[in-house]
Amino acid sequence: MTTVTAEVSVNAPLKMAYRAFTNSTSLREWLCDVATVSPHVKGRMYLWWIGDFYSSGHYLELDENKKVKFRWFAHDEPAPTEVTVTFEENKAGVKVKLEHAVPNDGSWKEAAEGFKHHWSESLENLKSILETGIDLRIATRPMLGIVPGDFTDEQAKALGVPTIEGLRLDGLVDGMGAQQAGLQKDDVLIGMAGKEITSDFNSLVQAIAGKKGGDTVEVNFYRGAEKKSVMMTLSKRPMPEVSFNPKELAKQARELIEPGLKEVEKLFEGVSDTHAMKKPDPKEWSALEIVAHLIQNERGQSNFLASLIDGYEITIDGQGNNITPQVEATVKAYPSIKLMLEELRRSVEEVLYFIEIIPQEFAENKGSYYRFATGILQPNFHINAHLEQIKNTLEVAK
Repeated sequence: MTTVTAEVSVNAPLKMAYRAFTNSTSLREWLCDVATVSPHVKGRMYLWWIGDFYSSGHYLELDENKKVKFRWFAHDEPAPTEVTVTFEENKAGVKVKLEHAVPNDGSWKEAAEGFKHHWSESLENLKSILETGIDLRIATRPMLGIVPGDFTDEQAKALGVPTIEGLRLDGLVDGMGAQQAGLQKDDVLIGMAGKEITSDFNSLVQAIAGKKGGDTVEVNFYRGAEKKSVMMTLSKRPMPEVSFNPKELAKQARELIEPGLKEVEKLFEGVSDTHAMKKPDPKEWSALEIVAHLIQNERGQSNFLASLIDGYEITIDGQGNNITPQVEATVKAYPSIKLMLEELRRSVEEVLYFIEIIPQEFAENKGSYYRFATGILQPNFHINAHLEQIKNTLEVAK
């Protein structure tokens, strides 16, 4: 056998380094995109990366805070191999040493070189996650500066777009690559960097895989019935400054979300309940159903945070869809502008209060904490994307 070795010294608690190999949420934060594991001898271990690469196996040995050994069998490899990870405390924190044993066979030479590269890169990301919370896969990934939206058959017809496969833009971020390239709301992306963009958001992720901020790519899209192409410079990703004091994080989030909430409330001034509940089209949401969608988003934030604290994050395939019966049910439960706006406020307050009382031990789990914080510190991206929609819906409903 040939043993591929990679190691890193991490300034973090020993228990967090061990957890990084035995908890599905932790594995997603530094190694793969989706994981499901059962950390006991012969317990399953399934790891998946966007782009359909995956490895399946099971745990062979577990010695808490000392050693993890597991079977590795990627879908494109001829046979399973074994990975052993050991943990040793030192003055710098913890030394994590990984050894991947592969057959001493010429046919495995390329695979062994690949293991060496990817494990070394992944352990550097593990170090970053445990010490700072920052996922280097995201920090080095470029930003497009877009707010993706739904793209249904009805929307394609209404926009005059001659395809139902693509990614519709619900909005753009000021000053970023997409806006600077001239893209507009309701443009439908169909290609980027020579790769096809479909209605599956992952197709966009795959199209920019390996690209970095500052790179320039060609973007193909429909604006109505007209097919267009532009060159777009990918924006560098600003990583937010995150406070690991939960009360300070809640304060930061409140300052960001308050202006958007006030704008939502202002849109409904002088509007009747009947008007606010009127759908511009049977297949479109009313203005209050859009508010219901914002409420459901806040409830989703609360559930997401709870799953991270619990250590059992919900595993999903794709981004999911907006379910109209859900928002209709919310409006039926709060059947007035006053009740809906109060519930939106309450939902926001609940999330903010939840953040304030985040357990300290979770704040020490920097990967999960930072991931949640970066999402909560840009809430206006979502609210602002719907302000124009609410305004237009109320106008049409007249």
